[in-house]
Amino acid sequence: MKKLTLRHLLAAGTVGALTTLTACSGLTPSSDGGAAAELDPDAEVSITVGDYPTADKPEERAAFDAQLDAFREANPNITIEPSTEVWDAQTFQAKLAGGTLPTVMGVSLTYSHELIADGQLPDMTPYLEELGLIDDLNPLALANVQDEEGRIYTIPTGLFSVGLAYNRDIFEQAGLDPDSPPTTWEEVREAARTISEEVPDVAGYAQMTTNNTGGWMLTTMTYSMGGRIQDDAGTEAVMGDETTQALQLLHDMRWEDDSMGDQFLYDQDAARQAFAADDIGILLQAPDIYKPIVQDYEFDPADLGVTELPQANGVNGTLTGGTLKLFDVQATPNQLLAAAKWIQFYEFDKYYDEDIAIDRAEADAAAGNPVGIPGLPPVSPEVDEQYIGWIDPLIDVPRDQFQGYIDSELELIGEPPTSTQETYAALDPVVQKILTDENADIEQEIADANDVIDGIIAQAAR
Repeated sequence: MKKLTLRHLLAAGTVGALTTLTACSGLTPSSDGGAAAELDPDAEVSITVGDYPTADKPEERAAFDAQLDAFREANPNITIEPSTEVWDAQTFQAKLAGGTLPTVMGVSLTYSHELIADGQLPDMTPYLEELGLIDDLNPLALANVQDEEGRIYTIPTGLFSVGLAYNRDIFEQAGLDPDSPPTTWEEVREAARTISEEVPDVAGYAQMTTNNTGGWMLTTMTYSMGGRIQDDAGTEAVMGDETTQALQLLHDMRWEDDSMGDQFLYDQDAARQAFAADDIGILLQAPDIYKPIVQDYEFDPADLGVTELPQANGVNGTLTGGTLKLFDVQATPNQLLAAAKWIQFYEFDKYYDEDIAIDRAEADAAAGNPVGIPGLPPVSPEVDEQYIGWIDPLIDVPRDQFQGYIDSELELIGEPPTSTQETYAALDPVVQKILTDENADIEQEIADANDVIDGIIAQAAR
């Protein structure tokens, strides 16, 4: 398993300008002698792209439409149509099997190894080579989308690590210092207890428990305490003392401190809504919580704080993940090249062209989208720093309230490698059990969950 800090991750990135493929440049056949040899960059081709904002978000849709128009102007042979299809853990596999997904769309990075092993992703290596995109992708993220021979099957974007979101106003109401958020799990427990005692009708701390988020966050807590859910190779479940400690902490906060409120069936969206409604003081989140709670749920940006993940048993690290761009395995070579060009245009060009960077930031600002949310960039730190400098006058996100996250040097730990979402789903009921049954046997729950996950791993190996 990769063991890199944010600083190492960023330092491992490569620097280089994107090579823009023009219609007149032509393509050289890839060394694979296969798909790339069939490419014709001038051919008329049609593709669909997912993640198109829905009609109830007219400003975001207008900004997306502007990018579509610019892409069409630069690539007149490509007919590109948007789709409002977005990744949903509950329906994704059925839609993938049914072949109803767009040519390219964003999907959780957790599916990468599984989809590669199952042959459900096309080999994108020749297309990315022709676009000159490979050298600009972050090596750690790239490692998550390759097979043992180094072939690349997706493009990783939207990288993140899990941190701690907290309501600065609630902290002040409870007599806590919002500029000194908790750094250990014991401090989280104490802050949650104080909030629940001092601020009526507010859960000091809340835990996500449904739609695979219970397992996701239990994995994050286990990492922060020095443990793992699966071994590094993904060949067996290895939950032990650290997972026991995580569940015992949740049990004690729920049953001894009464600091977790009375809602124990949160998925991510429900938890964010409750956080935005000032019902929750502390919640495990990445900085991307900013956009939905501010834009969709009218949360006051001045009240949001995000810091690094609390630790126990020393300094151990935090879970990292992101989004992969899923390409349709049934698409033709020319469609795959066109889809890759769209991702290059939409996700990466802004890092290398000041005019594009400013235009995109201005468009985001005009659409009401936040500008400058902290995160893990898909490019090198030098390139990202240059990009931030270009858009600095347009940044409207209070990045100083994310300083504990930005400055973090925690080790970044990848998600469980085998059947990640199934593993998370298997852990959801374990977390729910601890929060709804005071007499739950934690060690037995973990032993049973290890058996279930071993079965999932065995099934994946067949």
